[in-house]
Amino acid sequence: MKKFGRILTILLVAAVFIGTFAYLFQRSRPKEIQYEELAPEMGTISKSTVVTGKIQPRDEVNVKAQISGIVAELYKEAGQTVEKNEVIAKLKVIPEMSQLSSAQSRVRLSEVNLKQAQTNYDRQKNLFDQQLVSAEAFEQVAQALKQAQEEYAASVESLEIIRDGVSSSNKSGSSTLVRSSVAGLILDIPVKVGNTVINSNTFNDGTTIATVADMNDLIFDGNIDETEVGRVHIGLPVRITVGALQDVAIDAALEYISPKATESGGTNLFEIKATVKVPDGVTIRSGYSANAEIELQREENVMTLPESAIQFEGEKTFVYVMGANGYERRDVKTGISDGVNIEIKEGLSLGEKVRGIQILDEKKK
Repeated sequence: MKKFGRILTILLVAAVFIGTFAYLFQRSRPKEIQYEELAPEMGTISKSTVVTGKIQPRDEVNVKAQISGIVAELYKEAGQTVEKNEVIAKLKVIPEMSQLSSAQSRVRLSEVNLKQAQTNYDRQKNLFDQQLVSAEAFEQVAQALKQAQEEYAASVESLEIIRDGVSSSNKSGSSTLVRSSVAGLILDIPVKVGNTVINSNTFNDGTTIATVADMNDLIFDGNIDETEVGRVHIGLPVRITVGALQDVAIDAALEYISPKATESGGTNLFEIKATVKVPDGVTIRSGYSANAEIELQREENVMTLPESAIQFEGEKTFVYVMGANGYERRDVKTGISDGVNIEIKEGLSLGEKVRGIQILDEKKK
């Protein structure tokens, strides 16, 4: 019985030894390298570039105050639409004391002159009715009265404008009412009720009351590298994607290429603009970051091959083609590439098999 146990133990040890040896031998044998098999196809290939930029209205109008003063009322807010000449805000005038004092003095003086002219007129009219003065003398006094009346009215109107910003005879055209000069969407109202504003003058651009733009007329504004600007032209179709709008592609057309470069980080860039065609139901906000894909070159009905099959040696380009004795090296002439596929001009025929990338053993991954 003991002898049988020893034999069984020996057999088990031998089996383990043989199994281990077989496993290690199998693992040590070189495995056959396998490659992905590719075939050239006929198709269309294009080369594109992506330009970063933003979408903005073609024209943004800054509505400014015509007079200096304080914002008394705001009738609109950002995000609302406004018509041309519609009132956005009302201002309260804070007059300069020197101008106000001068205007008040002018009113008092013109009032004195008017009273004297009226007295002279009444006296001369009484004498004229009694035929004691000539018609010519009476007409001169009447003319002086009219001039005094006009001067008084002008002084009162001037005082109202300086004090209130508007005269009683021209309330509809009041400069205290800030009106939009265009129709569109209000993008921003940077002032609040109580803020002081100044009008545009020689030394100052004036305070912006509101920024208004037509959001139906949008453009893409970006910069393209000098190495690619020579291959674009006006009218070229552009495909725009907006980061804030997923799965939305917008068509555009190139309308402007700057004739002068600007330097940025040692690179010369040229500004480009494209007319944006906003699809129905899509809302675009001013300043959205966007990418514009511009097709630089396009070849149709050409032989293409995945670029991963192409290998380089100096200036030579070659592939490995399946032959009678396995893969054989063959030089090819290539054309444009889209980063995935490349155009094959010479060296391959349809139906041939080309070696691609190596297929890795899943156990080694």
